[in-house]
Amino acid sequence: MFAAEHIPYQQTHAFSRIVRDYLANAPELKPFYSCPPTLEGIEETIRQKQQQPIDRETLVAALGEQYRTLETTPAVQRNIERLRAANTFTVCTAHQPNLFTGPLYFIYKILHTIRLAAYLEESLPQYAFVPVYYMGSEDADFAELNHTYVAGKLIEWKKEQGGAVGRMLVDRTLVQLIDELEGQLVAQPHGPEVIGLLRRCYTPGRTIQEATFELVNSLYGAYGLVVLIPDNGILKARMKQVFEDDLFRNTSSGIVQQTSERLGAVYNVQAHPREINLFYLKDNIRERIVRDGDGFRVNNTDLQFSEAEMRAQLDACPECFSPNVILRGLYQETILPNLAFIGGGGEMAYWLQLKDLFAHYGVVYPVLVLRNSFLVMEKKWEDLVRRMELSLAEAFLPLDELMNLIVTRYSNHSVRLNGKLESAGELFEQIRSQASAIDPTLAQHVAAIKARSIKNLEELEKKMLRAEKRKFGDQQRQLQKIKETLFPNNGLQERVENFSGFYAQWGRGFIDALYEHSLALEQQFTVLLEKE
Repeated sequence: MFAAEHIPYQQTHAFSRIVRDYLANAPELKPFYSCPPTLEGIEETIRQKQQQPIDRETLVAALGEQYRTLETTPAVQRNIERLRAANTFTVCTAHQPNLFTGPLYFIYKILHTIRLAAYLEESLPQYAFVPVYYMGSEDADFAELNHTYVAGKLIEWKKEQGGAVGRMLVDRTLVQLIDELEGQLVAQPHGPEVIGLLRRCYTPGRTIQEATFELVNSLYGAYGLVVLIPDNGILKARMKQVFEDDLFRNTSSGIVQQTSERLGAVYNVQAHPREINLFYLKDNIRERIVRDGDGFRVNNTDLQFSEAEMRAQLDACPECFSPNVILRGLYQETILPNLAFIGGGGEMAYWLQLKDLFAHYGVVYPVLVLRNSFLVMEKKWEDLVRRMELSLAEAFLPLDELMNLIVTRYSNHSVRLNGKLESAGELFEQIRSQASAIDPTLAQHVAAIKARSIKNLEELEKKMLRAEKRKFGDQQRQLQKIKETLFPNNGLQERVENFSGFYAQWGRGFIDALYEHSLALEQQFTVLLEKE
């Protein structure tokens, strides 16, 4: 049903320098992570993680309570129980509960997590490996999480309720989005199936994190994926010392700032630590905690605490404290026996700012693995690319570069001056040498004539190319359609489109094909090709 071709990430022209350098083992980045994304790096991380105390019984108890009312698979139940054993480790990814999972990469990063855990289980049979999706349900950026695109059409939930998105309630306006989506997908072979799945998960009165929990469990339960919702007081109690340090001594801010300055000397830093890196989380409130004289206040609210009151609040209600991007990873790696974190380019960038913070608290820094990326290409689009005699890697080029490539390859006329510019340059050098032998002051005059002439020749070449392009109107229209469909908004498909449109077309086989062609540690971009 599907085949795959792999492309080096650098050929996609879609990833930042820091990501490309990490994949290339650039020496500038090595001080900012512990072990490389290799099997040997995983084995070394196991040795380190065996020395870190993990409260496995509390973790299993929290998961048991979380799954208590949800029907799941024997594979998930077995993996939760396996977490009790000292030789069991996790492979983890994290993401917010975007509307209907949001962009496709949500699907890809979880499948990568499952695939890597399976690979490690095969490669290191003396250990067990459990894939974990850590739900970032405490995120309060509603505008980032409230929409998705299906076949280019915007689906947007507009009724903001305030506070953490995971705690917001499914309401009538959200259910109406499923009705709208049904009209778009119902004619597809598996449209009724995916609409039924969304209706079953997103029922009025449920929280967004509960709906996302069931949806993810439905999609991946057969693979044994364990979903962890960290919005949990028992688990957050493990972070009380860190939270106290952050509130009263601003420890994390100082450490991460120093690391960020060193990293920022070479790369753009992704995250910026605050004096206090915690939010106050209660009911429909998730707002920053800030210093206010001798006490504290909760930003954009009337809530205020003295130092004593804040200490009492931390002791009595650890679940009321929500870590920001600086402390979230530390929380994750404190409560999980985790070895590898799978994330996108932005996540990788901010994790590289955190190594010294992990070292300070004696928490093992995980292996960072860039999540798998896919381009899903229907057969009709692959056929068109092949007919135009383009490689799949060339399809990633910007439209202008693609047109230049087509014209240069297939024009009946030479539209490039080829070596003629170089020859012109050599001619002017000979003239400069001859003129300066007569009068040295003429060398500068010849250089100015050369610059003007070369510029005019370059402009002539551009005009020749533009004139020839006009003869390739059909090819340009075909390329525009390819780019608009496969690279929406001039970006990667996976950063825009939702899974539901593809599921409606191919059903469960789409998820299974993605898993089949998911890589473990190979770190290449995958083009998934529909086959008859």
